[in-house]
Amino acid sequence: MHVQTPMQSNIIRNTSKLLSANVIAQVIGIAVYPILTRLYLPDDFGTLHLFLTIGGIATLFATAEYQNAILLPKSDKDAAACLHVGFFSTLTICLLFLLLIPWAPALSDLFNAPDLKRHFWMLSPFIFAVSLWNLLNFWHTRHERFTDVSMYQVTQCVSGAGLKWGLARHTGAGLIIGTVLAPVIGLAVNIATSFKKAIRPLLRPDLRECRRMARQYANFPKYSLPRSIVNYLSGNLPVLLLTPFFGVQQIGFYGMAITLSFTPISLIVKSIYQVVFQNTAQQVREKRHIRPFFKKMMTRSTLISLPVLAALYFILPSLASWLLGAEWYVTGQYIRFLLPWLFVTILAGPICFLPDIFKKQKKALGFELLLLLLRLAGIAAGIATGSFVLAIACYSIASFAVILMQLLWFNRLVTDYEREL
Repeated sequence: MHVQTPMQSNIIRNTSKLLSANVIAQVIGIAVYPILTRLYLPDDFGTLHLFLTIGGIATLFATAEYQNAILLPKSDKDAAACLHVGFFSTLTICLLFLLLIPWAPALSDLFNAPDLKRHFWMLSPFIFAVSLWNLLNFWHTRHERFTDVSMYQVTQCVSGAGLKWGLARHTGAGLIIGTVLAPVIGLAVNIATSFKKAIRPLLRPDLRECRRMARQYANFPKYSLPRSIVNYLSGNLPVLLLTPFFGVQQIGFYGMAITLSFTPISLIVKSIYQVVFQNTAQQVREKRHIRPFFKKMMTRSTLISLPVLAALYFILPSLASWLLGAEWYVTGQYIRFLLPWLFVTILAGPICFLPDIFKKQKKALGFELLLLLLRLAGIAAGIATGSFVLAIACYSIASFAVILMQLLWFNRLVTDYEREL
């Protein structure tokens, strides 16, 4: 009879909490899309994805990746100082975006997205809410308060779906307003419900400790932040580079393909990532074996995901038309191109923290730069030939190849660690 180790039992219990919340959130999120695609135009979704891309880049700068450092110190005092460093950095970036509002029309013209200038002012509150949650999320994860994390996920998803639906009379603005208010509401509920146990100890930052932690974990802004920025930029190249050439409508179709395929998987992967990161960091601090668990997780992920993705290939275009409306048929075709990339993301996503644990951020940055260059080449091929489809196909192939290489490297990192025990 197989007996679960304490690590496995803890991971299963905590992951179940997050996955249960994600299932609820994703059912609600997916259920509302057939309504939203009949209330909003593809152009509205294209503008939304451009807004989210700009906001996502800013959010990375906002925390300077110090949220990942929260799990590493032995003392809560040091961990809180890491959170405070990220918070002060967030305030700086939010202020900067407020100062950039006068340049919104020029940015809108650059991306050939006329509606962007009307919504640019909302980037600052969006960045603040998302960045602060990123910090609190890791604080909750450090203390295994996964119920608080789950509550945020459900609250954010339910409020976002309801707002986008209810604000449909504002045309494209409803999508962005709902997107901005959803994390604000989720954050407010989380702070209110966890204030006494989780938030109150964070209200008095120690500036001396902040400076010490900023120096001690300087590799995060020095290497992890560039890596995350490069990863995010390369992950959003179609939105950033193809919008000026092919317009927001095609980006709307592509953005919906990313939303329907990667958003559910990303939330599930993130749930596993949070729990496995916390447990692996603890196991490494205590010099314990981690390879058997990782091997089992990879095997199960492959056996579950590969048959499902293979079956989806044959029905995706028809499924997209039935779910979203006839004009969204092309979204199903785009998802087909994304399937290989999606598969390796399922495998690599839950363990992509390994370079941070083993302090290999510099080499991880090299992989991200390689990925960026290959994706740029794919996008350039599509632009040169005037083919949006070719750009997306080449982009996905490049993503699959480099992430597969990263998986092999992750295996090497674990092997090297085990040999040193």
